[in-house]
Amino acid sequence: MILPIAPARESWRVSRGYLGRHRGVLTLAALAFAVVGLAQLGGPWLMGRTVDAVLDDSGGSGPSTIARYAVGIAVAGLLVGLATWAAESLLARAVQPALAALREDVVDRALHLDHGVVEDAGVGDVVSRVGDDVRAISRSLELVVPTVVGSAIAVLFTVAGLVALDWRLGLAGLVAGPAYWLSLRWYLPRSGPYYQRERVAQGERAEALVTGFQGAATLRAYGLQDRQVGRIRDASWAAVQITLDVFGLLMRFGARNNRAELVGLLAVLGTGFLLVRSEAATVGEVTAAALFFHRLFNPIGALIFLFDEVQSAGASLTRLVGVVLVPRAAEPAETALEPGPLTVRGLSHSYVADHPVVRDVDLTVAPGERVALVGASGAGKTTLGAVAAGVLDPTRGEVRVSGTPLAEIGRTRLRRCVALVSQEVHDFSATLRDAVLLADPGADDEQVRAALETVLAWGWVAALPDGLDTVVGEHGHALTPTQSQQVALARVALLDPWFVVLDEATAEAGSAGARELETAALAVTEGRGALVIAHRLSQAVVADRVLVMDDGRIVEQGTHEELVAAGGRYADLWSAWSG
Repeated sequence: MILPIAPARESWRVSRGYLGRHRGVLTLAALAFAVVGLAQLGGPWLMGRTVDAVLDDSGGSGPSTIARYAVGIAVAGLLVGLATWAAESLLARAVQPALAALREDVVDRALHLDHGVVEDAGVGDVVSRVGDDVRAISRSLELVVPTVVGSAIAVLFTVAGLVALDWRLGLAGLVAGPAYWLSLRWYLPRSGPYYQRERVAQGERAEALVTGFQGAATLRAYGLQDRQVGRIRDASWAAVQITLDVFGLLMRFGARNNRAELVGLLAVLGTGFLLVRSEAATVGEVTAAALFFHRLFNPIGALIFLFDEVQSAGASLTRLVGVVLVPRAAEPAETALEPGPLTVRGLSHSYVADHPVVRDVDLTVAPGERVALVGASGAGKTTLGAVAAGVLDPTRGEVRVSGTPLAEIGRTRLRRCVALVSQEVHDFSATLRDAVLLADPGADDEQVRAALETVLAWGWVAALPDGLDTVVGEHGHALTPTQSQQVALARVALLDPWFVVLDEATAEAGSAGARELETAALAVTEGRGALVIAHRLSQAVVADRVLVMDDGRIVEQGTHEELVAAGGRYADLWSAWSG
């Protein structure tokens, strides 16, 4: 299953909406392209006049006449250059902002997609759309669209000029039309499906690559590297094979177009010969007509040979618009909501039908209560935490905050009620201040500092070269795993939700940073309800209540002391942990 692909007509409608915001600039660009088309007629027409002047036996045309024609040809060439620069510049000023707006909307919709939808489609499909497809359209807007627009106008004006020069020569040139039409009729039905398959194959290749990188440690642990490399190789070769097929199709298409050019030029020259012999036209007029028709080769070739780029960009556009048009879940109306318990009732969840990972769980976390959730890997702890935080919709059962179902609270408002911090923390490429302000963009520096002090991070932040203005992330100052997790916890402190779910939020720190992170986690959960999925059982010791999960069910619950004394599953875990 992949994300939707929009119909071509719907994609064009959406595109018009983006381009319509820059209608004035597009109009100026169209006028500039029209000037280019007119100026390009000047050279061939003046060349024909020059031929007649050279062949004039009456002596009426001297060197000065030919010089004027030469100057005219130079002026026409200069005008073509200036108008082309203006046209392409204006077009870029219109279409690049439109592409930026489309890209922003695609990313916005992708970030707001339901967690289950993204999992079903695969991360690779989303990545290929906001990466490969945006890149394909951007390339088309920079290189292909100006050429296609300019070529279309050049063809229209040149045909009109050819007919105006002599209608019989114009009709002769139009003989090439049916040959071009037959070529397009052969190509179009074959090319469209190829480009759709090419984009899908690129998405499958991206999915295989992303899965391989993200699961590299697991693949190595189970000795499955070769199998994953094989999947990547197969997906890559499938994409390459489609591209090669498209190239072969394009070459056969080019041969048919060359045949159409030959038919048209022979018709113009043959008709011109007959007209000159009967003195119905001059040699200069036939020369101009032949040059006019020859001038059609490049623009028609550009329209035809760039058609694969247009098709490719069109396929990318349908994939991007498909994401934009995914219905956004309606936010429920604001209702009064007072702090109350976080309750889970009759919760079961399956990623694969008939294989539940959480089974019939009932759970209540009171405001201010710290509950630790422990169990072996694969017991269902992370899934339960994701459902409790509203990140994952359960297969069966419901979650409520203050007696109100999460669906009635809405995802935007829910983040103020329940926040989730996982062990997989991303360092955003931004200043440290902006990385913390993601939780509350309206906060000031004092609030940011207070949040960092809460999680014991202000000491190392103040020591950075630029303090809060230090750029972190991939292209900035590299943070340690402990520091990255402290920034994530600082965002929770700044957001100040009623409840927080910590999904093994200290697991990646290692021995050196574990104590510091555990202290920070305790500070963040102070005074608010907390569901702590505990990788380290030292977190369970300080919890108000401990829940033990096994095979998707809660099998034990109580305080640390009670469960150790009971001698059950938790006692075994604690014995192994404490040595």
